Amino acid sequence: MAKIDPTARVDKGARIGADVEIGPYCVVGPEVTLADGCRLIAQVYVTGRTSIGPRTIVWPFAALGTPPQSVHYRGEASTLAIGADCVIREGVTMNTGTAGGGMQTRVGDRGMFMTNSHVAHDCQVGNDVIFANAVMIGGHVVIEDHVFMGGGAAVHQHMHVGAHAMVGGFTGIWGDMIPFTTAKGDRAKLAGLNVVGLRRRGFSDAAIRSLRGAYRMLFSGPGELSTRVEQVADAFAGDDNVMRIVAFLREGKGRPVVTPSGSRRAKEN
Repeated sequence: MAKIDPTARVDKGARIGADVEIGPYCVVGPEVTLADGCRLIAQVYVTGRTSIGPRTIVWPFAALGTPPQSVHYRGEASTLAIGADCVIREGVTMNTGTAGGGMQTRVGDRGMFMTNSHVAHDCQVGNDVIFANAVMIGGHVVIEDHVFMGGGAAVHQHMHVGAHAMVGGFTGIWGDMIPFTTAKGDRAKLAGLNVVGLRRRGFSDAAIRSLRGAYRMLFSGPGELSTRVEQVADAFAGDDNVMRIVAFLREGKGRPVVTPSGSRRAKEN
């Protein structure tokens, strides 16, 4: 049975699962779905066509499912889907999608979104991500699984951050950031592999050596990045991790790519 504080305002149209807790002064709109075991601690605002997965905990002053902050939004019936076992801390904002971005903003499972972080319209955020305080991602951004975003970091709209990446605090991501790497600087530069994160997740020394070799091939030597991508694909054809980087870069054709200091800035045409 749901436990709803008498000061909360829960619309009769909302779908409330078993063992949901809705604390003091929360507001839950008519098209909201709260799955089993969700907890809204207090003063949480959930509106729009928003679904929140099982056991996710939302702390005070979060606003979820609010309309996109986009001049192109015309009131279309877009959605926000948040996964299971997330922790959404104070002041977090997440917007629904737009017609120009697939109509849905999606957040995966087991994410931690610290105070005042923001997920914009049409973003696709993977599983097991961590956003530290005041992280901001613009519209249409893709954040893959196991990404860590340091405090105050920001991602420009339409950019992709690859799996197992680590973004330093106050870093601005202006292009696609390949998987398995770290970036830092007000205008992001790659700073090598996210070795600590990879080891924590069970990547072997051999796997990390292969990724290092591919990294060196991609960002040193003559020729355009597109040429080096194909050279890496040939040299590491049997390595699933490296081929994940290759696929990431092939799919991102037309978007800029974050590179190391001293490397040629890469933008595929």
